[in-house]
Amino acid sequence: MTDETRRWRGWREATERALYGPGGFYLRPEGPAGHFRTSVHASPLFAGAVARLLGEVAEELGTDGVDLVDVGAGRGELLAGVLAATAGSGLSVRAYAVERAARPEGLDPRVEWTDRPPRGARGLLFANEWLDNVPVDVAEADAAGTARYVEVSPDGAERLGAPVSGADAEWLARWWPLRGPGARAEIGRPRDEAWASAVSCLAAGRAVAVDYAHVRGSRPPFGSLTGFRAGREVPPVPDGSRDLTSHVALDACAAACGGADTELVTQREALGRLGVTGGRPPLALASTDPAGYVRALSSAGEAAELTARGGLGDFLWLTRRVPDAPSA
Repeated sequence: MTDETRRWRGWREATERALYGPGGFYLRPEGPAGHFRTSVHASPLFAGAVARLLGEVAEELGTDGVDLVDVGAGRGELLAGVLAATAGSGLSVRAYAVERAARPEGLDPRVEWTDRPPRGARGLLFANEWLDNVPVDVAEADAAGTARYVEVSPDGAERLGAPVSGADAEWLARWWPLRGPGARAEIGRPRDEAWASAVSCLAAGRAVAVDYAHVRGSRPPFGSLTGFRAGREVPPVPDGSRDLTSHVALDACAAACGGADTELVTQREALGRLGVTGGRPPLALASTDPAGYVRALSSAGEAAELTARGGLGDFLWLTRRVPDAPSA
């Protein structure tokens, strides 16, 4: 295939088509769980932790009726887990799955399926591994050090395009300056805007984004764009056959919302606060309650995976608190 016959696009446009266009990767019936495992799929402990977080938010709001908005809901696995974990708790959960794919069969009828967050929600807006799939353009510094858009063809071949300009150039200068020829960056401005838009839908409560992420000062020098298919990391080719993902500049997303009521911590710390730790059960339990010991040991193993350094525990949790508006 020659340059004349290739259809060149910026990575943002190419990713949008590959993931969400006709026959796109995220619209396939098997859903994301058919290709990779998130914290949601790794253990029900994750949904249990989110359920406890939802209870904290409800207590802060002084209500037992609370909204849970799952942005990038996959096939509703997290919501199903939280609804199960809150059964009998006295908490009334209004559940919303925000997803561009069609509603899956067999999903709990209490879950409202929608393609955008409901405005005016009061409760918890939770986005687990959503922002990394918001399409972004890629920039690379040419031989003269000028940041240029990277263009890609359907077979994954790349070339340098026009110089980065306007709001994208401003974003790079502030959040991810390219340090020399060949340096690359994912321009996270669309993710900042997507996150700010999602947070704006929340009338009161907390918004939490959980993702592969980095912050200024520790950006990967050549970006992090990659692909996943059938449980394996594969080259990023925008042909609809694989996930296309890159780590999120979550500090930039945090700044996009403004305000001081924002926190950025590792998943290890966030889950630890919610009672998920990888500590082994006492050995004495093995003799007094062998079955209980086996269950506790299994739970500890799952917790260890969710909080492991170098793995899921290194994910970052961005939390934005939205205070309840004072009464008139």
